[in-house]
Amino acid sequence: MDEKPGNPPDGEEIVCRVTSWYFRRMGMMALMLAVFAALFFYDGKWGYPAKNEKASIKDRFEEEVLKGYDRAKKTDSLDQWRAEMKSKNWPVDVDGVPPTWLSYAAEHRLDEKPKKYSDREIEEQFWWGGGMMAAALVVIVLLLMNRNKVTRGLVDRFIAPNGAEVRFADVFKVDKRKWQNKGLAAIYYRASPDAPARKACLDCMKYDEKGVEQILANLLSRFSGELVEKVEEPDEDDDQQTVGEDAKT
Repeated sequence: MDEKPGNPPDGEEIVCRVTSWYFRRMGMMALMLAVFAALFFYDGKWGYPAKNEKASIKDRFEEEVLKGYDRAKKTDSLDQWRAEMKSKNWPVDVDGVPPTWLSYAAEHRLDEKPKKYSDREIEEQFWWGGGMMAAALVVIVLLLMNRNKVTRGLVDRFIAPNGAEVRFADVFKVDKRKWQNKGLAAIYYRASPDAPARKACLDCMKYDEKGVEQILANLLSRFSGELVEKVEEPDEDDDQQTVGEDAKT
């Protein structure tokens, strides 16, 4: 994002509207949050109760089949137990060997170790779903609020999206440390010598990139205050080479 000094041609205003990329990103974020909300609601309403129902099958199997087999064997009533199990479509012993949950689960495509969810865990799904849906609505509201915002640039000033007017002559500091990675430049200014310092931002990710770059270039071409830019860290090889040269010296 290199700045080229210049002015709007023939005093024309530079109008930087919100980019379609911003709307796509916000729309995708709202959709993602809505999908998560739907998944949470689904688990709370149907998913977790269905898993609890499958977990209860194992509980009934252990109580009626396994423990029932042991009781019937002790009371010598295996024939009665077998008849009762067959009427309930439960498996019975084979050659005196009782059925196992692992074989029954595999045959009926059930989990070997089904998880049972508490009422609290089920209730939490609705809370999470509500939170995600609220976040999706917030994103949509922000998107709608920003749809008509613009950054405007003139020969000697720019007008921020919130309506703040920043005259280039009032700017005393420009912070570009986030410019390369995030497209943000923080502009510090005072409306008058005795006024408190204020901050405005130029954002070329959210607003038209070329236009915002031109506004920043116009500002820097008239700027004589403090310019803060990212300082490149020296490479380790350079540091080691310098240390080596110092040692030789």
